[in-house]
Amino acid sequence: MAEPVDPIRVLERHLEQWVQAYGSELAVPPGEAVERSAHSEQTIATPEHVATTDAPAAREPEAQPQRRATPDSTAKKETQPTTNPTVTALRELRAEIHDCTKCKLHQGRQTTVFGEGSTTARVMFIGEAPGAREDQTGRPFVGPAGQLLDRILAKAMGLQRPDVFIANLNKCRPPGNRAPEPDEVAACLPYLKRQVELVQPEVLVCLGRSAAQSLLGSTESTTRMRQKQHEYCGIPVIVTWHPAYLLREPSRKRETWEDIKRVNQLLGLPEIPPGQS
Repeated sequence: MAEPVDPIRVLERHLEQWVQAYGSELAVPPGEAVERSAHSEQTIATPEHVATTDAPAAREPEAQPQRRATPDSTAKKETQPTTNPTVTALRELRAEIHDCTKCKLHQGRQTTVFGEGSTTARVMFIGEAPGAREDQTGRPFVGPAGQLLDRILAKAMGLQRPDVFIANLNKCRPPGNRAPEPDEVAACLPYLKRQVELVQPEVLVCLGRSAAQSLLGSTESTTRMRQKQHEYCGIPVIVTWHPAYLLREPSRKRETWEDIKRVNQLLGLPEIPPGQS
């Protein structure tokens, strides 16, 4: 007949084998075993939770060496902003113009007026030269004529000033707001050509006789130039009245409206912006 098994003795032998195999630190001290609650079985301790608990910290595992990121890593990488080359080139050109002394106009200026607007503008408006307000602020078309130009953009094209590029043929104010002289035009025209090359507009709009004659090499009147097709560096050119002239001769505004319709056609825009009919 088999000898009855003593369960206590069997358990003691298992514990002795456990201690011999894994050490006494992993043995459960007698009388300290507790029943785990259902909540404790479902809770996963996070590093933040462990750091804020009042319970004694468990032995931390040995720190593992950090894995070096590889090209195949799925972690998102921060992208460094890239500078638009057109913006960089225009800034360099602005700095060059700011220090320009190629003609005598630099002697009486307060500041140069480089121009402003979108570097990807589809249309560029070109005036003659800065006036007194422009010479003070360094911005083109900021006086009453500029305010009228803003209204033309909004009502005849459905655009705002930041949508286009506005510049003058000459970047310095002539004394007494006189027309730029031939040598002054010759000194500044390469700057305007460079602006056109960088912005690459689809249409150029010459505001007034002086700007149109200088850009196109013409001696014709504004009336005659308005009626013709022109190009500059392969870009269509529309000639219309200067806003300052329209302030003196409001009757010419209708002709300017017709000129801007032609600009809209070249750009594929509605002849009359929505809501302006």
